[in-house]
Amino acid sequence: MSALLIYKTLHVFFMIAWFAGIFYLPRLFVYHAMSEEKSCNSMLKVMERRLLYFVTPFAVLTAVFGVLLIIEYGREWFRYSMWLHYKLVLVIILYIYHGYCFKLLADFKHDRNTKSDRFYRIFNELPVLALLAIVALAIIKPSF
Repeated sequence: MSALLIYKTLHVFFMIAWFAGIFYLPRLFVYHAMSEEKSCNSMLKVMERRLLYFVTPFAVLTAVFGVLLIIEYGREWFRYSMWLHYKLVLVIILYIYHGYCFKLLADFKHDRNTKSDRFYRIFNELPVLALLAIVALAIIKPSF
């Protein structure tokens, strides 16, 4: 089995694990923004923190195996695969999104949340759209 196939397998696996958390975390934020019960808020704070810290290594490993794939394919492939450049822009946006989740987590932790459940519902859909675009780029590999 080639290193390329191992890297692809691990890249996709860790990406799926990362996205499972990235899809669920904002849903917890929705519930948290709606809740006024102290005990419920305390439980949500624990769940949010554990989930974000649990999926962060998956985000890191997704990047590690993605970079290894690029290295394995080579410089020429990277230079002429414009679809990959667009995909990487979306991926960078997702890492910014992930980082912003830490800020939102801190706001909830310190009872400083000022955003509505509607904001979090919309926020929850952003990675879905990004994932659709990323998967489409990776599979279709359009030439620009």
